[in-house]
Amino acid sequence: MSEPRPRIGQWSSAEELRALQLARLPRLLDRAGRSPFHRARTGGAPLTVEAFRALEPTTKQDLRDHYPFGLLAVDRADLATYHESSGTSGTPTASYFTAEDWEDLAERYARKWVGISAEDTFLVRTPYALMITGHLAHAAARSHGATVVPADSRSAAMPHARVIRVLRDLGVTLTWSNPTETLLWAAAARAAGLRPDEDFPALRALFVGGEPLSPARRRRISEIWGVPVVEEYGSTETGSLAGQCPSGRLHLWADRALFEVRSPETGELAEEGRGQIVVTPLYREAMPLLRYNLADDVEISYDDCDCGWHLPTVRVFGRSAFAYPVGTGRVTQDELEDLVFSLPARFGVTFWRAKAERDLLRVQFEVAEELRKEAVDELAAAVARKLGVPAEVAGLAPGTLVPEKVLTADPDVLKPRGLFGADEDWDRAVLYY
Repeated sequence: MSEPRPRIGQWSSAEELRALQLARLPRLLDRAGRSPFHRARTGGAPLTVEAFRALEPTTKQDLRDHYPFGLLAVDRADLATYHESSGTSGTPTASYFTAEDWEDLAERYARKWVGISAEDTFLVRTPYALMITGHLAHAAARSHGATVVPADSRSAAMPHARVIRVLRDLGVTLTWSNPTETLLWAAAARAAGLRPDEDFPALRALFVGGEPLSPARRRRISEIWGVPVVEEYGSTETGSLAGQCPSGRLHLWADRALFEVRSPETGELAEEGRGQIVVTPLYREAMPLLRYNLADDVEISYDDCDCGWHLPTVRVFGRSAFAYPVGTGRVTQDELEDLVFSLPARFGVTFWRAKAERDLLRVQFEVAEELRKEAVDELAAAVARKLGVPAEVAGLAPGTLVPEKVLTADPDVLKPRGLFGADEDWDRAVLYY
């Protein structure tokens, strides 16, 4: 029988939340002591709470060095799934879960203020493959009775034109994707002669995650589609770590995981502040992670929130390594994205790119010709004012960064076969695509 796990509302203060964490921690440490990696770290000594507080953070390199099953704390027969991360910051890391782990994963993901129910048709538009993201949303939606549309991502079988058709024809109510996907769908809808905010009446929310999302871009996506954009934060190694409350703030699931902030400069760990997020999932069976440094730059706060969840809030800035020097300053995607999407909506800016050179920041974005000069001048002024770095800002013709054929193409997807007709291309017999 599954172990009871905390539910939102079982605690009414940060102190009660900490008591929940402390009560659960010894059981996690006992399980972690069964894995070869953690046994080696302690020399075989029991993992006590005091020993835990002295542990150096576990790193992604630790997971790579002990690939694939060095952190396994159960019998192989007890595993339900095996996954690997996308490898954004280098070699992918392994991650594995038991069936009971999956109950916790699905519960955390489904903690959306826009609930999931049997009345929903839920389109999952993130990779299934080895990553956890598609499987996570799929499992959470099914656990609440929703109809799942497994749209996958990065698949020739599901181009953007097909996504738009499915969204409309099936009356999709909820979606799960990265934020950029929702902008590509909007462009694909317009290319098909549809209005995102009017021609998809069943849609009631967009669930997004997988990349940092600035407040300005979240607002813009919501304006384009006319529905709430509900943010999620997590990783393949941990599953969902935070979700958005009705007040629009991102809260850490601190009843299910212990969170700390590591200073990159000193290595010191604190309960709140800005630095790298360090995570200890409290209910993990297959692969216990102790003080796992995700290396994401975040800011954690225990300030009160109107939602009444009594959970710490987090602002996710992305990987620290992704801040680039320009002139005498540094530029992050979060800062620059917020400026791009703070441009007035009438400019219609959706797609952009930038290159941080040593002495110059180059920014380009798509904008209609009649609005180009005004939009360029406005963004250049904002970059100079807010970032204080030398910049060259240019407007590009719509379709330059995202060609229309990408939005409208519906490629032919083949199955393998050996026999072809006289007028067919038999060069595709083995390499079918």
